[in-house]
Amino acid sequence: MSYKEITTIEEWNSAFEGSDSRPVVVFKHSTTCPVSANAFSEFNQYLTDKPSEDVDYLLVKVIESRPVSNQIAEDASVKHESPQILYIDKKAKVWTASHWSVTKAHITAVLD
Repeated sequence: MSYKEITTIEEWNSAFEGSDSRPVVVFKHSTTCPVSANAFSEFNQYLTDKPSEDVDYLLVKVIESRPVSNQIAEDASVKHESPQILYIDKKAKVWTASHWSVTKAHITAVLD
């Protein structure tokens, strides 16, 4: 299983609206941050093992796609952080974690 990188507000709006029928997991990644690099590795480890197939996985690079990142924070009613992972179902934030809490074990516990 892999993720889809989104870079536009339109892509985010489509994913957010689609969460009515299929939940989404969004990983917000800072490409310049070592903590985010670690969390991104954990996210990828989850995806290469046995990820839940009942959700869509999205990646947003927060520096390169700042407007998208900000819109996600607004729509999910969460404070922006990076790295950050969000689980959204029916346009509502179900779970979020950030920084060192983004681990394969934590993701697995929530999604599986």
